[in-house]
Amino acid sequence: MLFVGNDKTKEQILRAELDFREGDTLSTVKLARRIEANRRRIFNLQLFHQVLAEVVCRNGDLTVLFSVQERWYTFPVPILSIADRNFRAWADRSDKWRRVDYGLHLTRKNFRGRNEELRGNLQLGFNRKYELFYEAPGYGRRRRVGVGFGVSYYKARALDYATVADRLATFRPQNGFPIERRYLTAGLRWRRTVRLLTAFDVSYHRELISDSVNLLNPDYYLGRNTREYLDFSLFGVLNQRNTFAYPLTGRFAQAQVVYRRFLTTGAPPQVLLKARYAHYVPLGGNFYYSAAMQGQLHFSRRLAYADNRALGYDALVRGYDPYVVDGRHYALVQQGVSYRLFDAGRLQLQEINNPKINSIPLVLYLNTFTDAGYVSTPSVVAGNRLPERLLASVGVGLHLVTYYDRVFTLEYTRNLRGQGGFFLRSEFPI
Repeated sequence: MLFVGNDKTKEQILRAELDFREGDTLSTVKLARRIEANRRRIFNLQLFHQVLAEVVCRNGDLTVLFSVQERWYTFPVPILSIADRNFRAWADRSDKWRRVDYGLHLTRKNFRGRNEELRGNLQLGFNRKYELFYEAPGYGRRRRVGVGFGVSYYKARALDYATVADRLATFRPQNGFPIERRYLTAGLRWRRTVRLLTAFDVSYHRELISDSVNLLNPDYYLGRNTREYLDFSLFGVLNQRNTFAYPLTGRFAQAQVVYRRFLTTGAPPQVLLKARYAHYVPLGGNFYYSAAMQGQLHFSRRLAYADNRALGYDALVRGYDPYVVDGRHYALVQQGVSYRLFDAGRLQLQEINNPKINSIPLVLYLNTFTDAGYVSTPSVVAGNRLPERLLASVGVGLHLVTYYDRVFTLEYTRNLRGQGGFFLRSEFPI
């Protein structure tokens, strides 16, 4: 077994992804399929622009050659972003041009050539954020056990303190910051390959709101200005998609359970369960079908407003972007059909000699989709109409897959309320 092109990446990182070793006997009937499956494992490390595999047989002995082209691993990215959940929510603000964050986000992937990652944030502007994270997916010869550490400090000039008519109500004081958060986290990782990962994390959180926020919504932190708690989180993911950026075949499953124990008195503990499953099927030609379902169950004798979140935050029924739906439990189903309109392969920038950045992939898909979701909650705040009601939408969009696994989408969606509009997104929704 030989590897070529991994100038920075340690060979043991690549070997840990393979399901065969020197001296193994490989069936000739399944050889091509098995080599391709292992090639995809290495490619889905997302450390290389491309991975090629070649097999040479001499006197019954096989030599497998993996040729890789490494990416650029240091990304100093200027931060210039909107300080809202999505573009539509930002556009609806009267003070939108003041709700902009700026700064520097620095990522060092493949640190030390061992697929470790360092991330740092220095964010100023409307919201302040200072963060540093370190991820090591695996140590040892088989790269099975890893660790993760992180520290974060955040404060914002405005706070969405309540939900009124299914929209977030915002408080912004003349001076100061109405909310401040800080946390420390550490955990263990167990990975079988890039396709199978389990993580256990323990994190300490301290959060503070101003007196004004507590007066506006006493349920924000259940009548308190400050709260402290520990989160114990167990997370698992099975990722058998052909590619992680814009998958066309395979399946994906993840599950998480979080136990929250408050250090401040009077706040009951919480248990949060989340799960997601997605399946991707080629239909023939340039057509592909995708479907996903996900849900949440949140258990506690009483939840603070800040914890009573369902759809419109991390999970969304497309077309309901301006709204949020509060509640303990939710279910979301999404499906779509994609047609590959255009595939330019890799465009070569002749003026740039560095192969890590002079090759730009461009693939364009036409996508039609339907979403449906439902939120369950013990009580609905007067004026909010979306909890305990079916949410559904249909739409059509263009999806552009390009540089360094970036996906950009432009979609037109109509929801069950008869509302329609165009929406910009920066990731594959399913």
